[in-house]
Amino acid sequence: MRILVLLGWLLMIQCPRQSSMEVSEDRMKEVYETVKTPFKFGVVFKHPDSTKMMDSPTIFRWKNAWFMSYVIFDGRGYETWMAKSDDLLNWSSQGRILSFTDSGWDANQKGGYLGLLDNRWEGSYEPQKFEGNYWMSYLGGSTKGYEAGQLGVGMAFSKDPSSAKEWMRLPEPVLSASDKDARWYDNHTIFKSSIVADPDKKRGYPFLLFYNASGDTAKYESIAMAGSNDLKQWNRLGNGPIISRGVNGSICGDAQVMQIDDLYVLFYFGAFWPDRPAAFERFACSYDLENWTEWKGPSLVEPSESYDSTYAHKPMVINWNNTVYHFYNAVGAEGRVIALATSRKLK
Repeated sequence: MRILVLLGWLLMIQCPRQSSMEVSEDRMKEVYETVKTPFKFGVVFKHPDSTKMMDSPTIFRWKNAWFMSYVIFDGRGYETWMAKSDDLLNWSSQGRILSFTDSGWDANQKGGYLGLLDNRWEGSYEPQKFEGNYWMSYLGGSTKGYEAGQLGVGMAFSKDPSSAKEWMRLPEPVLSASDKDARWYDNHTIFKSSIVADPDKKRGYPFLLFYNASGDTAKYESIAMAGSNDLKQWNRLGNGPIISRGVNGSICGDAQVMQIDDLYVLFYFGAFWPDRPAAFERFACSYDLENWTEWKGPSLVEPSESYDSTYAHKPMVINWNNTVYHFYNAVGAEGRVIALATSRKLK
């Protein structure tokens, strides 16, 4: 009997069990097969003025139509606009919702990302209301230029998520690199953010903010998290980023979190990694929103066409009518535009 116990103990040392928080390789492969989009449909939305660059699509469903909040860079900075579609393929601009202002901490940068979407894989993709409003986090800053100066996270709100009218904004940033509790990984500047509802409070809060940032010593972009009870006061979570390469100049950014059964899937883009294309789309998975397992297989989207030959990045992934639509920011022969890859051929 003692020999059998000893043999079992030796086997446990030689073949340690996988952590209960780590997602198995088989499950990661299953997720890849579920979310992959090998068919590039092409460019679905671009600005009629080729000097203006389109960026960061956030797509949601509202009153039997599809809407997209997106960002335009015109040389001065970011403004946020709204577009509409009946079929996810043909989009028309509806108007501006976050505009430049003459003064303020966010005068020249207002790049918005609609939050609190129903993020179930087979969900409605409708935004949720909190305290009578719909909410959008945005990249804000006062310096002119492309993502110039020290940026922070602002919060905007509206009674109608599809309204192409100016949204109201909180007067000050809700997360900034100059905060007293700023960490080594986000004390230089903070970029894009995404608000996710977590009613189970897996990380201790009903609202979570995924954001990418860089530090004064961490000269690379990583994805980190913060939590809130009211969307106005945010507390950083953990002692480090959740997704990072840790290589100077590298980027892990623009998280979108979906839920597939008991698993959270975080779509993001990587850029300037060693031995990789300039920018490409990846994913990671978690059971508890704290411990993340990164996919080690093929990228979901990467440069391959003339319109995305420079960058294929900044994901927005939805599953609708048995088709996965992977919208992304493409940079190439047609400028900076919104492109689409799908799980099946649409043309």
